[in-house]
Amino acid sequence: MVTTLSVSVLAAAGIGHTLMTGIDSGIERVDPFKDMKNRPRAGNGTTMLLVGTDGRDRITPAERAKYRLGGEPCRCTDTIMIVHISADRGRASVVSLPRDSYAEIPGHADRTTGRKHAPHPVKLNAAYAEGGPQLTVRTVEHMTGVKIDHYLEVDFTSFMRTVDVVGGVRICTEKPMKDAYTGLDLAAGPHDLNGGQALQYVRSRHIDGAADLGRMQRQQTFMAALIAKATSSGVLLNPVRFRELAQTSLGSVRASRDFGTDEMLALGRAMKGFSPSSSEFTTVPVGNPSHQVKGLGSTVKWDDRKAKRLFQALRDDKPLTVRKKRPAAVEVPVAPDQIRVQVENGTAAAGLGGKVDAALRGTGFRTTGVPMNAADRTVTRTLIFHDPRWDRSAKSLAAALPGSELREQRGRGPVMRVVAGSGYEGVTRVRAAVPAESGEFGAVSGDEVLCGG
Repeated sequence: MVTTLSVSVLAAAGIGHTLMTGIDSGIERVDPFKDMKNRPRAGNGTTMLLVGTDGRDRITPAERAKYRLGGEPCRCTDTIMIVHISADRGRASVVSLPRDSYAEIPGHADRTTGRKHAPHPVKLNAAYAEGGPQLTVRTVEHMTGVKIDHYLEVDFTSFMRTVDVVGGVRICTEKPMKDAYTGLDLAAGPHDLNGGQALQYVRSRHIDGAADLGRMQRQQTFMAALIAKATSSGVLLNPVRFRELAQTSLGSVRASRDFGTDEMLALGRAMKGFSPSSSEFTTVPVGNPSHQVKGLGSTVKWDDRKAKRLFQALRDDKPLTVRKKRPAAVEVPVAPDQIRVQVENGTAAAGLGGKVDAALRGTGFRTTGVPMNAADRTVTRTLIFHDPRWDRSAKSLAAALPGSELREQRGRGPVMRVVAGSGYEGVTRVRAAVPAESGEFGAVSGDEVLCGG
């Protein structure tokens, strides 16, 4: 989904209709809306149903073994998300639906035998196994009252290859993550995941007691990180690499017939300025995560009252998060109190190091409080030496030091080194980009779940 939107955005930004037409022709088409009746009324904006399946036809035997992808696929939906693009194209709201959600499946004919089935209770992901995309859409619309405009289906292969083409995606973990089922094994800290590792990350559900609900949170975090990588990476500005990305991300995608070149271009034109802060993520409110049903076992029962309000907000095209107001200051990606700084005086002027240290500390940076004299005392432009792994923190610090220059220093670690030069212009007050209040739906914006540096 994220890469499909990225393809649309970049095509609309100037790569062109001809290129998109060639890429679009490779998408497998399905008709999930055929003969559907008594559907919900359309709301404002555009709503898509994104499902992730366990298809793995083009994954190599070595990859199957390395990333624990053995066995036959069940042709079921591991991931189910409603993605709503606001009418003004300035916001994407993503709502995850647990695959084990208790669902009442509408009456239908078996897609293989043609046998008629009366409405009956199931786990939500069984809708795909019984009736494919069409029954999945019917079931989700029945449960949510939200009309689905487009359908997108992504498998394991497309996911892995797309992550590799963009050069991997950075994820930060607060504590170690280990799952014997998927082979995931991450220490606490930042990690640049390749396609296979990313698939382990989004599939893992045996890390802690949160099970599938925890996995959905990780999927949302990963989507935000992929949005950040896709919208900031040079791969999207290079026509040759862009075409490779588009062919990879769309090569094993199945989409509804009405989501073609023109629709992708129209969506892309409207979303040129999209960024992680433009997205918001939540999970449908859960009333009972272990609702026992005879013949089904443990299911996830939604909180009907809260879920109804959530889906009404989608229909009404309302944001799920609310931005808080704060005093004016320069917004930066990482809060000053998360950034450690060692200040050095790179000039012959006595006391400049202490002055800079105090000014940075006054705007919230965690300085050592012990400024030093640099070996070179003839520095003109203030320099910021930083480990490239903490590049977002370095950019935040540079915003507070107008006229400064960033210089990478691999292996430096999290502590930034500031060498004040004779051109020092003072410190500008900065603050982290205003976070969104989660509100009643517990939603978070995409920039809130990215690595903090």
